[in-house]
Amino acid sequence: MYVQGVSTRKVAKITEKLCGFEVTSSEVSRASAELDEQLESWRNRELGAFPYVYLDARYEKVRHGGVVISCAVLVAIGIDSKGKREVLGVSVSLSEQEVHWRQFLNTLKDRGLHRVKLFISDAHEGLKAGREAIFPSVPWQRCQFHLQQNAQGYVPRRSMKKEVADRIRAIFDAPDSKEALRLLGIFIDDYKETAPALATWAEQAIPEGLTVFQMSSNHRRRIRTVNMLERLNKEIKRRTRVATLFPNSESCLRLVTAVAMEISEEWLTGRRYLNMEE
Repeated sequence: MYVQGVSTRKVAKITEKLCGFEVTSSEVSRASAELDEQLESWRNRELGAFPYVYLDARYEKVRHGGVVISCAVLVAIGIDSKGKREVLGVSVSLSEQEVHWRQFLNTLKDRGLHRVKLFISDAHEGLKAGREAIFPSVPWQRCQFHLQQNAQGYVPRRSMKKEVADRIRAIFDAPDSKEALRLLGIFIDDYKETAPALATWAEQAIPEGLTVFQMSSNHRRRIRTVNMLERLNKEIKRRTRVATLFPNSESCLRLVTAVAMEISEEWLTGRRYLNMEE
């Protein structure tokens, strides 16, 4: 019941009301130990070839060293050679600094993750540095959704926001990389005078969102953003909202892993996400 999003206090009330007994702390500890054993086994399972890998992080409140801090929940999702989605791993770290991403990605590599054709993620510096350290030769696709959001911070006037968003979308929707780069060049030239900060940012950032043009045209729409992680993050948030504050990182990892394992199994037994034969 707790894994499904019911608070421990309510679980105790339910068992007392329906079954006539209270759940003791020793019983909770025993159940947690059994669950941890299963979850750890799942987190350490062997991996294989995953052409596309999505990386993301979210934050949860955790008590650490007598104070409450926001811990980073690192998540990796892969699409295998059959086009099925799978949660490759989860980790609870003190932050998104390079050392934590590097450790997380190194664990995935040690578990057998290979033949990755593309990483898809946001442009967090720690993630970027960690990825380059462990998988230096694998291309990277910067999330186009986050690029659109980032661009709005460089638009000097509200009246320009929709126009800028539409023109960036046209770049991303171009039929090929040549046309995308042509549209980007015009975009930069047009805003050099009216929005110089936007033009400078676009020249550096937008090409990082065009790597997807190197991949199959039939896959581009689904591998150009990290929006695919939305379902998982939404479900994790729904469950962790009940806890509000975790007493330690282990309890946070326990719940997050349980949710990730459940959704991953649904994906593996459901329809394929991409047609890899095309």
